[in-house]
Amino acid sequence: MPNSSYKTRIERMKSRRKGSLDQKHVATESISNPRYDGLEHYALLENALDLPENWESRGASDSATRYVIGAMQPVDSRYTQISLETAGRIQNQLNKKLTQSLEFRVQGSVPLDIHIKGFSDVDLLIIDQQMLMYALKGIGSYRPSEKDSRDVIIALREAACDALKSAFPAAHVDDNNNKSLRITGGSLQREVDVVPSIWWDTVEYQMTKSEDDRGVTIINKSTREHIYNAPFLHIKRIKDKCDQCNGGLRKSIRLLKTLKADSKEEGKDINLSSYDIASLMFHADADNLRHNAFYELAVLVETHRWLNYLCQNPDNAKQLDVPNETRKILEKPESFTALLELTGIVNSVVTEVLRETTGIPDEFYSYKMSDVLKNKVVY
Repeated sequence: MPNSSYKTRIERMKSRRKGSLDQKHVATESISNPRYDGLEHYALLENALDLPENWESRGASDSATRYVIGAMQPVDSRYTQISLETAGRIQNQLNKKLTQSLEFRVQGSVPLDIHIKGFSDVDLLIIDQQMLMYALKGIGSYRPSEKDSRDVIIALREAACDALKSAFPAAHVDDNNNKSLRITGGSLQREVDVVPSIWWDTVEYQMTKSEDDRGVTIINKSTREHIYNAPFLHIKRIKDKCDQCNGGLRKSIRLLKTLKADSKEEGKDINLSSYDIASLMFHADADNLRHNAFYELAVLVETHRWLNYLCQNPDNAKQLDVPNETRKILEKPESFTALLELTGIVNSVVTEVLRETTGIPDEFYSYKMSDVLKNKVVY
């Protein structure tokens, strides 16, 4: 891929990480509106974030190497802070306006610090405590409820929808998604997905009483089907694996999510979710990812190696579970095709990075990538 293409990708990545002009305009407009109190500190945070980031001076200008290094980096922590505080504003209003006994948790990419957008949306679980689901094979002692869990969750959704419209009259509350409500605009600095749910006490939770092992139950409002998930175990296992490899896992996930986002901008949508991408790289070699503490391109080396291994061994790839073991990662037939597509994009990036870091013409690329890149630290 010519450098002009990477120039476009780098500019797109800067916009994604720092917010588009439209996003910044909306944020500034809402902050300056005197009807909204307590937002002054947002202005101080947002306005300070147009400064160049460290990665923008690493590698040659408009190079694939600079693009890869930038794609690995976390979004500035101040952006993440605003995302979490926006979810907190939603939580405070729902606590005030709803009569149920509620608990709240944030799930998804933001608490894991694997989001790639400065103006990243946030998933907020709202958990009704009046009843719960539990695994029958567990050791816990429960008294069955006479209530229908589907009715409880749908009633919570309806009450939350009304409460959000009342609390944020200038915002838009979208009730069309089957699993969640989405609130945007007005004084809110981020989009927030509100997910009505109740607790699900898994077999493991009944033994350990650790919230990491506890799940949640949500409802598909169209079909009224239960959906069981264990988001806290997913978060814990990704975090633990990332600690083992000095942050290398997060860097790999961000890199692949960035490649996926740019591929979509360029007309090719890769049908793997952020969750799927994180799950695939969760199974990569921690020792190989750990080397990023000394040379960051080691993350690209292991990402390249692991994805190509999966493509060459489809039976093994299709047996991999998501980190919380609730399903197979590639459970849909089209998911393996998407893996092949994503791997092809990684391979093209690798070819360009090799060209830049070695200066060797294409016809001489007989080196192992790990041998070439491990001594090419880009400062």
